[in-house]
Amino acid sequence: MKTTVNHVTIELVQGDITDLDTDAIINAANSQLILGGGVAGAIRRRGGPSIQAECFAIGYCEVGSAVITGGGDLKARHVIHAVGPRMGEGSESGKLANAIRASLAVAEENSLRSIALPAISTGIFGYPLEGCADVMLRVIIDYTFEDLDSLEHIVVCLYDTRAFTVFATEFRRKLAELNNE
Repeated sequence: MKTTVNHVTIELVQGDITDLDTDAIINAANSQLILGGGVAGAIRRRGGPSIQAECFAIGYCEVGSAVITGGGDLKARHVIHAVGPRMGEGSESGKLANAIRASLAVAEENSLRSIALPAISTGIFGYPLEGCADVMLRVIIDYTFEDLDSLEHIVVCLYDTRAFTVFATEFRRKLAELNNE
């Protein structure tokens, strides 16, 4: 599922984010930048030890923020580590929106043309998939209205059929709203 908004291609795909050949993939990170399970574990396994070593050198990333490392052995040249909220900590939707915006800003600051994001915070952090789809897609679409220098292709990569279906439904809704404005 793909469309173009303000000269930026936004695409939804189902699959393994570590297989994508984009300038960067986004890691759904924790504040300590320890590559444990879920997306982070897949990045650690596929990307090799250099990514974790760079994360240890950075040391910490606040909730709602993002930092960048190299991509190690991944097809992607970089990994942007975005720290989303844990459910129950308060102000979760604002923190998730900030983490996504921060990821897109880091991509722009590093002159990246293409990035791929997973459904941030929906794994062990417990953020509801439907809410994540609403926040992520709203932020991504709104970001295309910024004065962008490099970002041309934003991929949202969903691991399973349920996540893809939820995001596809919300994507269609957001595009219909955009077309009616």
